[in-house]
Amino acid sequence: MLFASVASLFVASTLASPLLWFGQKSTSVNINSGAINGKSVDGIDSFRGIPYAEPPVGDLRLRPPQHIRRNMGKIDATTDSARGCPQFYTQINQDNFLLSLFSFIYGSPPVQKLLNYGEDCLTVDVLRPAGTTSSDKLPVLFWIPGGGFQFGATNSEDGTPLVLKSATLGQPFIYVAVNYRLGAFGFLGGNELANEGSTNLGLKDQRLAMEWVAENIAAFGGDPDRVTIWGQSAGAMSTFDHLIIHDGDNTYNGKPLFHGAVMNSGAMIPVNDVRDPKAQSVFENIANAAHCGDAADKLDCMRKADYTTFLYASSSVPALLSYRTIDVSFAPRPDGDFYPQSPELALAQGKFTKIPIITGCQEDEGTLLAAILTNITTNAELTNYLASFFPGDPDASEHVSGLLEQYHDDPEGGQPYGSPFRTGDQYNIYPQFKRIAAVTGDLLGALQRRRILHYYSSEAPSWSYLSTWLHDTGSLGTYHGSDMPVLYGTSENTALVDAFQKYYISFVNHLDPNALGVDGAMIPWPQYNTSTPELLNFDVKGQKVISDDFRQEAYDYLVAHEDNFRL
Repeated sequence: MLFASVASLFVASTLASPLLWFGQKSTSVNINSGAINGKSVDGIDSFRGIPYAEPPVGDLRLRPPQHIRRNMGKIDATTDSARGCPQFYTQINQDNFLLSLFSFIYGSPPVQKLLNYGEDCLTVDVLRPAGTTSSDKLPVLFWIPGGGFQFGATNSEDGTPLVLKSATLGQPFIYVAVNYRLGAFGFLGGNELANEGSTNLGLKDQRLAMEWVAENIAAFGGDPDRVTIWGQSAGAMSTFDHLIIHDGDNTYNGKPLFHGAVMNSGAMIPVNDVRDPKAQSVFENIANAAHCGDAADKLDCMRKADYTTFLYASSSVPALLSYRTIDVSFAPRPDGDFYPQSPELALAQGKFTKIPIITGCQEDEGTLLAAILTNITTNAELTNYLASFFPGDPDASEHVSGLLEQYHDDPEGGQPYGSPFRTGDQYNIYPQFKRIAAVTGDLLGALQRRRILHYYSSEAPSWSYLSTWLHDTGSLGTYHGSDMPVLYGTSENTALVDAFQKYYISFVNHLDPNALGVDGAMIPWPQYNTSTPELLNFDVKGQKVISDDFRQEAYDYLVAHEDNFRL
C-alpha cells in the first residue's frame, strides 16, 4: 500500500499534463546574468527554471555552488515545470523487493530524465501577481521543498494559488522556490569532502539562491529586505539550519538575507559532524559503488564518473523510504565553519538568527515511515533497532529503553499508546506500529519543535500550531505531509485552506499571523511563551487554542539525553 501510494504521488506530481492556456502573454525581466523571458497567465507572471548557479557538473560535482558572473543572454523561463535535481526514493539492493524495484526503476537515468530530473538543476522559480513592476517592493516568500534531503523539487508544489490569494487579499507577495542538490550530490559527508570544504552542498545551494534573491529580486518587483524563508519536512529542517549557519549571522553584503522563518513538519535534528564514522562509512560505500574505492584520489574519480554510474552509486546506501528510515545516509552535518555545531548546542548558546518564526507539525508525523517497518514486532526488536541508530553510544540500548518507556505497550498504562494518537489500540496495523510512529514522529517533529520554541520565544516573536484535522480517519491519522494540500489550496476543506493561507499571508507581509484580523474560521493565534505555552490547533471542526504540554515526560527525557540521540 505504501509503495503504491508513494509511486502514485511521485508520478502525479511530475507527469501531470499542463493545461494549454489561451490568451497567454509573455513577460520579461532583465538582471545582470541575462534577460529572463516568462509568461503571464490568469493573473500570474511565472518565471520557471532560472539558473542561480553554474551547473554543478563535471569538476563542479561535489563542490560548493558557484555564482553566475557572466551574461547568459536570453533565458527561457516559460516552462511549466523546471528541472529538479536527481531524486533518491529508497535503497537499491535491500530485502524489501518492492521498494528495491521502485528505487531501481524511478532512480534510473531514463526515468529521471522523463520526469525532468537531472544534474544541471540549480534553478529557482519566481511567481508574482501579473502587472507587478520593479518599483512595487513586494515581500518575498522563499520556499524550500522537502523530501528527506533525498527527493523533492520546485515542481512538487505550485505556489500559484498562494500568490493569487495574496493579491485577492490586497497583501501581494512574490513567491520564489529553489531546487537544491539532494542525496549524495548534495549531502555527502566524510573526511575527503570535509578537507576541501565541500560538505553541506545542498544547504550551500539554498544559501546561494538566497544571495541570488538579494541581488536580483528587486528587478521582479520584490523587496530583498522583506524575505521570509519557508520549508516543509526536510525543507523546514533546512530553514532551521539557516538560522544557525555561521552562528546565526545571516547577512550578505552587510544586509540580512531574510527577516522571518516558517517551519512546517520539521524542526532540528541533533546530528554528529561530517567526519563522524557513520558519515565516513556512507562516503566509502558510495565510492566503492562508483568504482572509485581503490582510486588514489577518490573524489577526482567520483567527479569523473559518468552520471549513470554515480546516480546508481548514490542509491546504494540506506534511504528514508527503507528499513533504516530516519537513520538516513544524507543530512546536514556540522562542518566546523559554515554549519558550526549540532543544532541543540547552537540553541543553548544563543547562536541563532533572532527573527519572528512560525513552527508547527502534524499530530501523527511518524505513521508514514512506521508503515515500512512491519518486521519489528516486539519491544526487544524495537529497542535494538533504534539503538543501532547510535553506534557511538555504548549505552544506546539503555537510553533507548528509557525513551520507549514513555510510550507504553499498554493503552491503560497512563501514557499515550502511540500514533495515530488519541485512538487507543485502534489502527495498530502490526504489534509495534503505533509506538514506532510515535517515537519517530517525536524525534523528528513534534517534540523537537517544542525544543526550538523553548529558546526562540524569549528572543523573538514565535507562533506554533498542531494539525489534527484527519484525527480518527485511519491508520495514518494526520500524517506527515497532509498539510501541503491545505497550504497550497488543493484540499477540499475550503474553510481550512482559507484560514491557513490567511495566517501565512499575514505573516509574510507583516511578520504577524494576526495582522489581517480574524474572520470565518480564523481566531487569534496566541504568541508562544514558555510560562503558558499554547498552540493553535487546526482541526476539522475549526481552530482552537490548546496547551503545548502533550507527551511532556517524553520531551523531558529527550532534553535530558540530547547528547545521546544524535543521528
